[in-house]
Amino acid sequence: MEQILKYFTDLTDEQKRQFAMLDELYHDWNSKINVISRKDIDNLYEHHVLHSLAIAKVLRFKPGTKIMDFGCGGGFPGIPLAIMFPECQFKLIDGTAKKIRVCNEVATAIGLKNVIAEQRRGEEEKGLFDFVVSRAVMPLPDVVKIVKKNISKKQQNAMPNGIFCLKGGDLQAEMHPFRNIVEKTELTSFFNEEWFKEKHIIYLPC
Repeated sequence: MEQILKYFTDLTDEQKRQFAMLDELYHDWNSKINVISRKDIDNLYEHHVLHSLAIAKVLRFKPGTKIMDFGCGGGFPGIPLAIMFPECQFKLIDGTAKKIRVCNEVATAIGLKNVIAEQRRGEEEKGLFDFVVSRAVMPLPDVVKIVKKNISKKQQNAMPNGIFCLKGGDLQAEMHPFRNIVEKTELTSFFNEEWFKEKHIIYLPC
């Protein structure tokens, strides 16, 4: 929790309360439904919550922005972003029912009113959103092929509508088809923990 406060100093008391509740909730749910690696659950705030919030360092979503978390797993990056941006609307989708159950249970427990989580494949989602976010779901060309149809044409943010992907490693090959428009930012630009080395956020306007 200290890591969140270190990098985000303007949180409200309600946001601090919601972020603080995640530790016990995810430990509890992870013991029943394995949505985070058992070896990694003790690194929840650094490896999952703070990692998700890297998107908030790139763009502060305006109130009313609609965001879809594609392949949300247990709720990352969608739930931390929904806490950070309570006046935005988030839809979390994943093909695995038990993961969606965890998302809904966590959102309900911490009082998130701006989250809908549904079991659904990306190909089935028909809604329109300002941004689609994802975390290492699949290679960028595959993500674009599935979710480009879901990007709204109506603009309201400081950056054009598009896709944010949190990824690690060598991304040259998957970025190549979009080399003229894709932007890659190193997470060490925002966070100084060793774990964030060679981890990136990719932004692709659509």
